Amino acid sequence: VAKGASISGFPEWLPSERVVEQRVIDTLREVFELNGFIGIETRAVEQGSSLLKKGETSKEIYLLSRLQEVGHESDTPIEDRLGLHFDLTVPLSRYVVEHSGDLAFPFKRWQIQKVWRGERPQEGRFREFVQADIDVIGNGDLPDHYEVELPLVMVSALERLREFGLPKATVHANNRKLSEGFYRGLGLTDVEGVLREIDKLDKIGADEVAKLLVEGCGADENQARACLELAELTAADGAELSGKFDTLCEKHGIANDSEAYVLARQGLDTLAMIVDEAARIRPGSVIADLKIARGLDYYTGSVYETFLDGAAALGSICSGGRYDNLASQGNRKYPGVGLSIGLSRLVSYMLHTAGAHANRVSPASVLVAVWNEEDRSASNQIANQLRARGIAADVAPTAAKLGKQIKYADKLGIPYVWFPADKSAQDASDEVKNIITGDQQPANAQSWEPDTVYAQQTVTVEA
Repeated sequence: VAKGASISGFPEWLPSERVVEQRVIDTLREVFELNGFIGIETRAVEQGSSLLKKGETSKEIYLLSRLQEVGHESDTPIEDRLGLHFDLTVPLSRYVVEHSGDLAFPFKRWQIQKVWRGERPQEGRFREFVQADIDVIGNGDLPDHYEVELPLVMVSALERLREFGLPKATVHANNRKLSEGFYRGLGLTDVEGVLREIDKLDKIGADEVAKLLVEGCGADENQARACLELAELTAADGAELSGKFDTLCEKHGIANDSEAYVLARQGLDTLAMIVDEAARIRPGSVIADLKIARGLDYYTGSVYETFLDGAAALGSICSGGRYDNLASQGNRKYPGVGLSIGLSRLVSYMLHTAGAHANRVSPASVLVAVWNEEDRSASNQIANQLRARGIAADVAPTAAKLGKQIKYADKLGIPYVWFPADKSAQDASDEVKNIITGDQQPANAQSWEPDTVYAQQTVTVEA
């Protein structure tokens, strides 16, 4: 392939960068499994019918064609065509319905997989990227307490990534019912439209959003301002949130015996519980933020966005919420709550901003030297003895001059070079050299242990 033939938005990490990504994946998996989540993987493609109608992402779906169908795709309706999944929640809901007889509910699952979105690529925003999700899905019903527990699992996972240079993460939570009840109380009917415009607040500012609410959502000037006042409401705890919300309803004439207020109150109570419960377990990890709207249409209750201290440009790195109607079978519903980390964006941030890097490219801690090609089998045998004891080992590619073999080890960051004993000399023993310190010692492949400091392949952050 010609040099420079990279395709924008489809990242490929170098080996040393891949070490960082793999470490992040392993860490997340460990935290998810510590919390009882079960791993699954779903296929890359879904029917068009289940990928469409999911809000803002619909226009970014990649559809698949086989070569012999090119030019004839219009014969098949989009609903019947296959597309690459743009998230892991839509495939999960299909998976749960298909396998409901084999799963134990509530079903808590983790999934780390690639997804595809045809959006405009930029730093940290890709068209092919890895997501790391946790969801819990109920059969018929799902208790509210999961709406507290899942964001806290994500916070503890992100907390573990701080050693790789990630700043502190804070989850901002809102509730769809709270917003919807308030908008309806104001007399607005295009609830999804209002949520979609409010979601743009951080990007375009209050005045622009107010304009869009008036132009596209049937709001008058006062209603638009009221929506913005709700969005700006913040609170440190449930009681403050409740008080401020009631004051706002009074100001805009929303009676507390109206249907709209009752709906809003349900959302408010759940949100207050989330913030208060989270504060007990991990103060400051989850805060109420009423401008969080989320572009996807399937959320019905709590919604979450997660931001990193001092990394505003990165935007939300972990988001999700409660969805009650995504999966159903006959009259049975499978409500869920879940969060998703944009893992590729995080890795990109760690590599390019935080300076995370692997201490070496190769996972091997030892390179076994080869004196001449006839003796390669002896070097292979030493490497196999080391591997059998769990010590990662490689063998020199050629019986080149020793300096060249050491240089090869150095380039891959392999800390030890093993010299097999000279068979022609009496009582000669194998020797191993630490090429970082220069220290060289006699060694036996059955008992030698590398120094733990040099042996580990680790990810560190430039101070």
